[in-house]
Amino acid sequence: MDFLKVFLRGLTFVPTVLHGTEAMFGGGNGEEKRKAAVEIVGAAINLTDAVTNKHIADAERFTAGLSAIVDGVVECLNASVWAKSTADEISERPRAVAANPV
Repeated sequence: MDFLKVFLRGLTFVPTVLHGTEAMFGGGNGEEKRKAAVEIVGAAINLTDAVTNKHIADAERFTAGLSAIVDGVVECLNASVWAKSTADEISERPRAVAANPV
């Protein structure tokens, strides 16, 4: 398959992957989430084969670009209604009450 088609198809997974990594890591480190997302999207694109088949000449630069795409999608999602609705859902969850309040 044409690498451009594979690449663009892989990019369509970015929002879903970000949602999944957010669910897995929760409020954890953003860098961990980014690395996980880049690895998952890289696997969807089949990055290793693309480098081997010379579709990607500079894997390090390609991965940096993919990381920038992930960062951009995170910024868009955080600036959207999606981020607000997620924050609202979290704030509406029942809170645990301490067994022995001081």
